[in-house]
Amino acid sequence: MAMAQAQEITGYFNVRDFGAVGDGATRDTDAINAAIFAASESGGGTVYFPPGTYASFSIELKSQVDLHLSNGATLLAATPADESEGYAKPEPNIWGEKYQYQDFGHSHFRNSLLWGDNIHDITISGSGLIDGKGLWKGLYPPLGPAPSVNPGNKAIAIKGGRNITFRDFSIYRGGHFGILATAINNLTIDNLRIDTNRDGIDIDVCKNVRITNVVVNSPNDDAIVLKSSYVMGEAIATENVTISNSIVSGYAMGTMLDGTYQPMTGSAPDEDGPTGRIKLGTESNGGFKRITINNVIFDHSRGLALETVDGGIIEDVVATGLVMNQVSNSPIFIYNGARMRGPENTPVGAIRRVLISDVTVSHSDGRFPVIIQGLPESPVAQVTLKNMYLNMGGGLSQQDVLTQTSDLVSAFFALEEDAPRKSVFDVPVRREAYPEPSMFGLLPASGVYMRYAHDITLDNISMRLAEPDTRSVLVFDSVGDIELRDLSLPGNEKADQITVISSDNIELSTSTGKQQSLSAGEAEGFSGF
Repeated sequence: MAMAQAQEITGYFNVRDFGAVGDGATRDTDAINAAIFAASESGGGTVYFPPGTYASFSIELKSQVDLHLSNGATLLAATPADESEGYAKPEPNIWGEKYQYQDFGHSHFRNSLLWGDNIHDITISGSGLIDGKGLWKGLYPPLGPAPSVNPGNKAIAIKGGRNITFRDFSIYRGGHFGILATAINNLTIDNLRIDTNRDGIDIDVCKNVRITNVVVNSPNDDAIVLKSSYVMGEAIATENVTISNSIVSGYAMGTMLDGTYQPMTGSAPDEDGPTGRIKLGTESNGGFKRITINNVIFDHSRGLALETVDGGIIEDVVATGLVMNQVSNSPIFIYNGARMRGPENTPVGAIRRVLISDVTVSHSDGRFPVIIQGLPESPVAQVTLKNMYLNMGGGLSQQDVLTQTSDLVSAFFALEEDAPRKSVFDVPVRREAYPEPSMFGLLPASGVYMRYAHDITLDNISMRLAEPDTRSVLVFDSVGDIELRDLSLPGNEKADQITVISSDNIELSTSTGKQQSLSAGEAEGFSGF
């Protein structure tokens, strides 16, 4: 009683005082939950984890109760030994289970190591570690079956709330998602290190989010991803989000935290190269508004992806100060599609008012140019790419594009085509497919491929190819009102350095004063740039 009174006075609740052993084997679930409950009942406080390894199943977070993982403390996601133990059962969610508007991972929260429902004013902090050893990576057959009948799915999952902060700790092998934050207003994520097997940080239908000073390594899935699913029973935008001063990568899991940064062996489960990128989408019912991304390094990963495929609108996005190295697919992928996983009769989405500037790209996979692709009825619009050094891989030919051989094309995304392509510019639209740069197979451009877009500006962009390439550098298909300013392109001796198809009002100007207006019906090549 005296100990409990002292804790209530100080607001400090040591999990060992509630029976936690911290030996890595004893199940400390009940003790940890008891400490959190005691802090909540006393009006709030901090639950403290001293050095030790605390094996646990589902832990319920409560409002105004902080968790602090001291240096040397590990919160370990335990592996259920049999049916008598395990994580909390996933709560019902009609939008995922019946209508399948989003996948299993986005539909359920309680089957996680740490979970909260409509909570406010909490912080998880400290220089300790969350180890998701016993967590399942999700409904994804290439990553294996569930390890038990009561599996855990995520390291941290919160649905609904406000004023949430995650600071200073590390996550290792975080399950389906290291952090899934859903419907939170005022979320701060600062100085985390996440080295995981699937998504690192997922931000879904949240507002006023700040992600700063994080390092996220995720070879098999996205590092930081913004989503706007239908999990709350309506289309809600993710808005007012900043991502800054961070590093994302796709090295072998565990080698970021141990400092060795080893390349992953083989490919990601989707048969493409390492993932580890920043992405908007795929779940995109509500869209994305007022997003900034600045001072971020992409290392041994895919590039920046802005995707809407479920009817949401992407608007007012600024990304600046990006450095990309060893890019395993398109450095920039801007895509409006029509998967339309949501209520019937939802109109297609849109992308507008996007600025991406001050970008360097090196050692980029030559199969993938920068891609800007919209829909005929909803072209990508009002996009500017400015001040970029793009060192693309090159190394392919027009014949490669015609033949689409299996050693160069992902069978996971690029569906088998019914007949050989009639020309290198005969690119399938695949409007209902899952969005990924490899969905189109090999493209006819080595630098930029643009289709169904208007009011686009490319300004002060210098491109180089690491290997000779016979494809056009830039390809414009079904676009209009395009401004090309001060471009430095390889292959100025080629007759088709730039190819224009079914497009008009492409205005080109150079620093030397050269000006030219490009337009064409059938594919026509232009050179000298």
